[in-house]
Amino acid sequence: MRVYVPPIKSQGIKTKLVLWINSIIPNTFKGRWIEPFMGTGVVAFNVSPYHALLCDTNPYIINFYRSIAEGSITPEIVRRFLHREGAILLDKGETHYYAVRERFNKEHKPLDFLFLNRSCFNGMIRFNRKGEFNVPFCHKSQRFVQSYITRIVNQVAYISAMCHTKEFIFKCQGFEQTMLEGQGGDIIYCDPPYINRHVDYYNGWDGDQERALYRALSKTPSKFILSTWHHNDFRKNEYIEELWSRYNILTKKHFYHIGAREKNRNAMIEAIVTNYDTPFYEDLHSDHQP
Repeated sequence: MRVYVPPIKSQGIKTKLVLWINSIIPNTFKGRWIEPFMGTGVVAFNVSPYHALLCDTNPYIINFYRSIAEGSITPEIVRRFLHREGAILLDKGETHYYAVRERFNKEHKPLDFLFLNRSCFNGMIRFNRKGEFNVPFCHKSQRFVQSYITRIVNQVAYISAMCHTKEFIFKCQGFEQTMLEGQGGDIIYCDPPYINRHVDYYNGWDGDQERALYRALSKTPSKFILSTWHHNDFRKNEYIEELWSRYNILTKKHFYHIGAREKNRNAMIEAIVTNYDTPFYEDLHSDHQP
């Protein structure tokens, strides 16, 4: 199975875990796929359900994908925009990057968000307390070469085709409100910020929110799949035992590459928590390379 990479990137993206997640979805699933923490959308776009409700508190991610779904952003519009802005970046370097960043923080246009996401340091999504995008430049003025633009355009084309042939709804709202929309037959996939691991791309996450998520999932009539971290060589996720141990827990080792240096590439035991019995997965505890 091919894993499709979305046009928006972020640290902690689930690209390497998509096949694992997809393998535990019941074959009989015909309901609505619901994500209270959409993020980049990589899981939903690879599960590719017919009905999906994709939500996030980050308005810029929702605005970007909603613009694709509504047709105001098309693959050709993306191609022309990145050709134009990429040429200016090549000429002016980081001066243009920071000009676009300032423009985005005033106007919040989705194409500027795409440009920043694909030319900032390490593909990060980070905002300050004023709600301003504040990730520095990646120092690659030649970033938007033809092959790179084509790759992004193809990613947008894939999302566009999916949104026009299926029922994908995008909402900017909190997880508790989203959870209330779940019904029997639906699957709620949750990928909240990993508590005590790294900051969220838009909001923080603490123990009170983790417990609120637990209460909401405990009450839902839907099946749920929760992605979280289990442990690494240095510490363990205390909420696994405190909250999630009553449910089914699968674990799998993979690597996060956080930061610019290879020495920061550390093994992590990923956990998936479900409220239903899952099929046996043969690649358990291995680093999956799709």
